[in-house]
Amino acid sequence: MKTIEINESVYKKNEALAGILKDNLHEKNKKLINFLGSPGSGKTTLLESIIKTIDNPKKIAVIEGDLYTDKDAKRIEKLGVKTVQLNTKGACHLEAGAISEAINNLDISEAETIIIDNIGNLVCTAEFDLGEDMRVAVMSVTEGNDKPLKYPLMFQTTNVIVLNKIDILPYTDFDLDEFYKDIKDLNPNVKIFEVSATKGYGVAEFCDYLTNFK
Repeated sequence: MKTIEINESVYKKNEALAGILKDNLHEKNKKLINFLGSPGSGKTTLLESIIKTIDNPKKIAVIEGDLYTDKDAKRIEKLGVKTVQLNTKGACHLEAGAISEAINNLDISEAETIIIDNIGNLVCTAEFDLGEDMRVAVMSVTEGNDKPLKYPLMFQTTNVIVLNKIDILPYTDFDLDEFYKDIKDLNPNVKIFEVSATKGYGVAEFCDYLTNFK
């Protein structure tokens, strides 16, 4: 009996589409950034804080990924940023083909950077290349410092980690030293920012990094 490796073919097709998407965006001098993290980590709140901090919000366009609702997209749109909503109807991740379709329906004429606010998930989202130039894993101190070891692929494949809600660190049992040790063991070259998206702490530094990375 012949066995068909469905997952392998799905990944190969996705990687091919991701490569095409990246090339097309680079031809237009556009950067694509993928924000990943668990539900409640503060990805959308961080995105709002970034938009309020940068000099010209029109330089950003946003793709909002969600299972069913468009609530996050509406939050971003209120800030005057071009936004498109992607609903997966229950699927736990986004794929490169959907990102290409979203960009085709998004006015990116003024944008220099497109940010994907990915679906809240620490497993499947890490497995799919979306053609991004940078992966940003957002996690909060309320999630516990054990997440990197529990979900290693997420933290091994990311370029940047934003540790959010740092302002409430004293009120949690989050072990910052252990977190840094585990992260550096998994991904020695990762860049880490300690941020409070609601208070604004560390956001300007993170914005400078996003703006200036090549």
